[in-house]
Amino acid sequence: MAELHDLTALEQGDLLARGEISSLELTEHYLERADRLDDVGAFVRLTPEVARDQARAADRRRVDGRRAGPLDGVPTAVKDLNLTAGVPTTFGSAAFADHVPEVSDGVVLALEAAGLPMIGKTSTPELGSPCYTEPEGAPAAVTPWDRTRMAGGSSGGAAAATAAGLVPLAQGSDGGGSIRIPASCCGLVGLKPSRGRISGFPLYGDPAGLATAGSIARTVRDTAALLEVMAGHRVGDPSWAPPPSESLVAACDRDPGRLRIARFSTPVITPPTTDSPGAPVDDEVLLAYERASRLLEDLGHEVVDVPVPLPPEAVPVFETCWSVLTAMSPVPPERRHLLRPLTRWLSERGHAVSGPEFGAAIGAMRRFAAQAIVALDPYDAVLTPTLAQPPLPVGAIRDDADPARDFENQKAFTPWTSAWNVTGLPAISLPLHWTPGPTPLPVGVMLAGRPAGEEALLALAAQVESAAPWHDRRPPRW
Repeated sequence: MAELHDLTALEQGDLLARGEISSLELTEHYLERADRLDDVGAFVRLTPEVARDQARAADRRRVDGRRAGPLDGVPTAVKDLNLTAGVPTTFGSAAFADHVPEVSDGVVLALEAAGLPMIGKTSTPELGSPCYTEPEGAPAAVTPWDRTRMAGGSSGGAAAATAAGLVPLAQGSDGGGSIRIPASCCGLVGLKPSRGRISGFPLYGDPAGLATAGSIARTVRDTAALLEVMAGHRVGDPSWAPPPSESLVAACDRDPGRLRIARFSTPVITPPTTDSPGAPVDDEVLLAYERASRLLEDLGHEVVDVPVPLPPEAVPVFETCWSVLTAMSPVPPERRHLLRPLTRWLSERGHAVSGPEFGAAIGAMRRFAAQAIVALDPYDAVLTPTLAQPPLPVGAIRDDADPARDFENQKAFTPWTSAWNVTGLPAISLPLHWTPGPTPLPVGVMLAGRPAGEEALLALAAQVESAAPWHDRRPPRW
C-alpha cells in the first residue's frame, strides 16, 4: 500500500476532496517527516502552528463545500526569500537574522488563498545569489540521492525538501537558474515561467526583469498545478504575461502535436579556463541531451541543431545587471560586515556601476533577448542540457577566499540556465537521466518554450514524462 508521500500532490488533493483524509492529518504526516528526516538541509525553520491553523481552515472549507482548488489542504513550503507576515524571513543572511516581515508577498498570499498549509521556510543562500545553497550557520542543502553533494541553488532547500518527500511540492524563485539548477541536482521537475506570469508584489525589486517565482515538484502535472496557484497579475505590476487559454493542468493532458524543436549543447557561457568545476561539459550530461533528442524524435517531433542564440557579449551585460541587483539589497550599513565574501564582492561590483551604465546594460540585455527570440521564432521549443555536471560535492564551487573564482565556478556549472532569464521565455528542467553506478545521480535536461508559452511547453513536458516516467524513482531514506 502506498504511503501518503508516495502520492502526487494532485492525488493527495483528490483524497482530501473525497474526505478520505483530512488536511490536518496530511499536514501532521509531513511535519513529522520534516522533523525526523531533514538531513538534507531543507528547512531553516518549521512552522507547525501556522501549518496546523491553515490545515484546520482547509478542512472547514471542505466540509462547507468551499474548497479553494485542487491543492486546497495539500502542504507546501515557502522559500526564505519570500516575505511571510509574522514569520522570520532572513533571505539566507546573517545580516537579516532578526527580520520578521509585517506583510506577505504576492506568492505567499496566493499560496494561502489556494489553501496550501506552509510547514516551514526552505533554505536559500545569501540573498538567493549563488547556484549552491550553503548558508552561514545552517547545514548545506544536499541532494537526497547523495547527501555529500549539493542540492543546487538558490532554491536548494525547496528542492531538497521535495526530493526527500518532506513536502509534495514547493515554490522557488529563479533569476539565473535558481529553480532549474536544484531541480536537476535533485531529480525533480523545475519550471521557470514567463516573465510577468507571476506578480512580484509588493517589492518589485528586479528592474532588470530576470527573476520570477516558479514551481518545483516530482511530476509535470503537479508543477503545472502549483504554477496555476501562483500565476496572475496584480494591479500595478510593471509587466504580465497574457492569461492562458485553458487550465495549465489540462494542458498537460493534451497532445502537443508535431513540433519543431531546436537544440544546442554549446554553452552560452564559456569559462575562460577549464579548471573550474563544471567545465568542460560532463559526458553524462551530453548523453542525457542526446537521449532526450532521440526521445523527442521518437515522439514524432523534428529536432534541429541551431547555433547559440545569444552572443558572448551578452554575458558581461548579464553580470552587470546581476551585480547591481545584489548591490540594491537593503542591507543596513552597520550589518554589511555580516555578509559573505561573495555577496560583498558582487555588491562592490554593483556599486561601481553608474546609473546610466545600468540603464545601458538593461537596454543591451533587452536587445540581445529580442535577437534571440527572433532567431528561435521558427521553433516551438528549445532543448539544451540543464547543467554542465551532475551534482557536485558540497563546497566544490564555493570559494570565500576568492569570490571572483567562486563566481567563475558558478558560471562554468550553469552555462545555459540564465539565457532564459535574459529572454524571459519559460523553461523547464526534466529529470530524464541518472548516472550509472552504485550511487546514481540525477541529470536534468531543459526545454524552453515560446513567449508566454507555458501551455505548449507543459503539454510537451508531460508527453516526455509519459514516454519516460520518473515518478517512481526514490532516493535513499525515502
